[in-house]
Amino acid sequence: MRTAAEAASATGRLLERFGHTVEASYPSVILEPMETAINVVAAWQAREVEFLGELLGREIRADEMDSDNWAFTEMGKAVTARQYLAALEGYNSFSRAMAAWWASGFDILVTPTITRPSPKIGELVPDPAKPLEAFRRSAELLSFCVPFDITGQPAISLPLHWNQEGLPIGVQLVAATGREDLLFGLAAQLETEVCWSERHPSISA
Repeated sequence: MRTAAEAASATGRLLERFGHTVEASYPSVILEPMETAINVVAAWQAREVEFLGELLGREIRADEMDSDNWAFTEMGKAVTARQYLAALEGYNSFSRAMAAWWASGFDILVTPTITRPSPKIGELVPDPAKPLEAFRRSAELLSFCVPFDITGQPAISLPLHWNQEGLPIGVQLVAATGREDLLFGLAAQLETEVCWSERHPSISA
């Protein structure tokens, strides 16, 4: 395997071998605007940092956090109550629209786990000279995961394939809300076939 997309496609063919019906379909839902997600996450982070300070009995300092997390925390402090509630409304609308795909008759969505091969150690370390650049790249890397952080749907990542360097390529399975049973059953079926526990990457850290 070379790409995450190839790994997802190969997983679809494997599922067909098991007797599952596989179709090329996906929820055509977009979270608009991106500020919706940023306002919620930033506000939550600002409160978590504040709460940690309460536990410690002092405020958290900038030198105790990496530059991106500090910048994101400062953004969260500036989010108003109205902006936060509007963002939650956007989350709710997005979640309902996403759930409609499963309600139309699908059981499991198969996607790549991340958008490209695993980043090298240190590649996503924040650079104070480039504020939030590492955060942006991390968000792009996790584009297939973030939607289900928002909807709260159960998802699982399985190391079903490997690239030319011998590193695993994850494939994500997503089920409807409350259908963890489907994920565990399907994951067990795939594990029996692929036996990933017997494989080890040629390089690791």
